[in-house]
Amino acid sequence: MGYEIFLKKGEEKRIVAGHSWVYANEVARIEGKDKNGALATVRAFDGRYIGKGYINHASKILVRIFLRENEEESEELLLSRIRRANDHRRALGYENCYRAVFAEADDLPALIVDKYGDYLCVQLLSLGVYLRKAQIVNALVRVFSPKGIYERSDVSVRKKEGLAEETGILYGEVPERVEIEENGLRMLVSLQKGQKTGYFLDQKENRFAVRRYARGDVLDCFCNSGGFSLNAALSADCVTALDISEFALENVRENAALNGISNIRTQCGDVFEVLRAYKAEGRKFDCIVLDPPAFCKSADEVKDAYRGYKDLNLLAMKLVRPGGYLVTCSCSHYMTFPLFEKMLVEAARNSGRRVQSVETKTQAPDHPSLLCAEETQYLKFFVLHVI
Repeated sequence: MGYEIFLKKGEEKRIVAGHSWVYANEVARIEGKDKNGALATVRAFDGRYIGKGYINHASKILVRIFLRENEEESEELLLSRIRRANDHRRALGYENCYRAVFAEADDLPALIVDKYGDYLCVQLLSLGVYLRKAQIVNALVRVFSPKGIYERSDVSVRKKEGLAEETGILYGEVPERVEIEENGLRMLVSLQKGQKTGYFLDQKENRFAVRRYARGDVLDCFCNSGGFSLNAALSADCVTALDISEFALENVRENAALNGISNIRTQCGDVFEVLRAYKAEGRKFDCIVLDPPAFCKSADEVKDAYRGYKDLNLLAMKLVRPGGYLVTCSCSHYMTFPLFEKMLVEAARNSGRRVQSVETKTQAPDHPSLLCAEETQYLKFFVLHVI
């Protein structure tokens, strides 16, 4: 007999609504026995069937619900889920580069699949999907017929699952650089060394939106591979791409050359220090883009992150010329929309500037969020008019 997980009274409501995670502290008792990572049946306190999911005794998330109907676990089921997720993206018009599978949002908990031209990059973030790696790779080959599949499971969340970080080729061959097309621009992406799975695909529509606001002298902070910089360069006079990573800046220069763009200069340095130096110099910009990495990865870090975001945005607001724009983002789901907006209000007040909010967006449609799972709604994108 496999594992039977009985929840405490009332704890099934969130899961019945569609959330996939069953926390260990929500469980009343466990019956049966099986291997760690096996499929476990989850029931309400009164025994009602809720679903089945992969169990991991080493994680605070004891079970990740995978099956809600009377389906059988198989490669064919994985295939159908992956195909359904990909068909949704294709119906939205995505072709060359996009997130093909977004974990819980696509009923494939802890599995990320990003498509970069003829190549795929995957993240296997739980014990359950890790143990089914071979089946997942086979299904991906059947759906996409890729030239290569690369694994980027080098993320800290794996440690919470009792797993080591892993990277490497899972299928075919993967070159050092993969060329993609985004918003009509050609981009070179490193699946092996780039951020996350190689590139931040969730900002695609937001990078395009920046073209409307980029004018005169633009500063792109935390520029990474230059996605915002290249889009801004199409409408601005000049763009400064700022990042602490020389590897990222080399990628910016490669991508600018690939598109025949010559009005981007790169600067290597800590963004906070550089912004303070600009303030001391009296330097001003017509548009500033802030797209920092997540300042908080747990609820305990929110207060410190709030101060960091406020300091960053306050500095930027003071550096924007009157009538210019501040484009500011946060990719941490712990920094909620209301909290992020509250921070911006305080920063604007302290800056002594009048600030209008002219556009608010979130992650691209290939990163859908579940209304029942706030963790899947994470990206905040604000365009502010600094008067």
